[in-house]
Amino acid sequence: MKIDAAHLAGMRVTIMGLGINGGGLASARFFARRGARVTVTDLRSEKVLGPAMEELREFPVRYVLERHEEEDFSSAELVIKNPAVAPSSPYLQAARERGVPVETDLSVFFSLARNPVLAVTGSKGKSTTASAVAFALSRAEPRTRLGGNITVSPLSFLDDLAPDAPVVLELSSWQLGDLRGRGLLKPAVSGFTVVLPDHLDKYPGMREYVEDKKVIFLEQEPGQCAVFNRDDPWQQDFPRQTRARPFFFTSAALPADCCGAWWDGSAGLARLQPGGITCQILGDAILRGSHNRQNLLCGGLMLALYGLPVETVRDGLAKFPGVEHRLELVGSWAGISFFNDSAATIPQATVAAVKALDGPLVLITGGTDKNIDFSPLREVLAEPRAIVLLAGTGTDKILGLLREQGTGYEGPYESLAPAVEKAVSLARALRSREPAEAEDTSVLFSPGCTSFGMFLNEFDRGRKFKAAVRELTGQAPPSP
Repeated sequence: MKIDAAHLAGMRVTIMGLGINGGGLASARFFARRGARVTVTDLRSEKVLGPAMEELREFPVRYVLERHEEEDFSSAELVIKNPAVAPSSPYLQAARERGVPVETDLSVFFSLARNPVLAVTGSKGKSTTASAVAFALSRAEPRTRLGGNITVSPLSFLDDLAPDAPVVLELSSWQLGDLRGRGLLKPAVSGFTVVLPDHLDKYPGMREYVEDKKVIFLEQEPGQCAVFNRDDPWQQDFPRQTRARPFFFTSAALPADCCGAWWDGSAGLARLQPGGITCQILGDAILRGSHNRQNLLCGGLMLALYGLPVETVRDGLAKFPGVEHRLELVGSWAGISFFNDSAATIPQATVAAVKALDGPLVLITGGTDKNIDFSPLREVLAEPRAIVLLAGTGTDKILGLLREQGTGYEGPYESLAPAVEKAVSLARALRSREPAEAEDTSVLFSPGCTSFGMFLNEFDRGRKFKAAVRELTGQAPPSP
């Protein structure tokens, strides 16, 4: 459907899923501001959705909560779905049977905006990569905007967006799947971090999950650029499936006839033309962990391909502070450093976080399963460290690994506060056995599981961890 923003007054628009992370809220505000008759329908309660509803109080929005009504879909003139809603939803089918267009906040944005886009996806690392790209790019182009799965809908800044300002988007598999075959997503530069098993509670298998991820480059055009992870077995055939120019980032040096970025010791080097000049796009960085260095390498290559001077790329990435809930240093107290890695929703992310930290460590992990394999955790659970577990179906699988290896643990705890309290107690005991000059002991909150059940989402989970740390240590919240 072609959206004409000038002719939305009076249109009956149903927003399916207000949510609490921006997409539904931004869509409701966007259409309500233009005089559309907006109905918001969500399975959650007013108690949960209250803050989002408060932000819409100036508009005459109609709410249908804790249920969906088929008539709200079949009688609408336009339906905007939340990306987490499966396309097979009977309510969406009811809309389509009546010829009602089903869109998303992203498809509306792409229908209206013609800005240059740098788009990032991947199972892990996409938030860090997209945020690093936007951070460095904004140093040269202050009008740069960041949105997408990072919890900022591009509809929230569309009205203030300069026509030629670059937009950096982090895109999830669900968001990409909704854009398949629409001819809307043609980023100037796309970046693909890594493929790992994820969301297999919602997808029939890895093939279907990866097919949605591939949408990021499938409709790119010749002259545009696609960045792939040369070290990822899943991505080996991707370059042949896009019309964009393929580039690679990798941990090893690239052949002379291959363009991309690689590591030479601690320096990230890049070559943008076959046999061309090699330049340094990455040096020192604030971020911890080899996985984050790979994310920065991907982002640096994307920026160089977009045309940002290499000095600006290198300087911007060196100063990038990281993203909330992703190996985020919450604070230090009594020789204990606290790290919030709540965005670690798969075991591989927890492994990467553990490997990024040196010294004695207490790991708080566990939560809800997404029908994935937890065996990658073996390598970090086997090493001597204190383990504190949160309860959940994913934790049941972790318990099997711990018992198999004879590794001790505390919990599982049914809530976060006592788990953090136990972790602090264990960390203080570790400190008492270390010499006074020893490096800090770390308390790492890296669940390796999804958050649902005990928390609203991983962001709510991370905020509650930080609140528990502040409560126990008496520390003030860190400065923004």
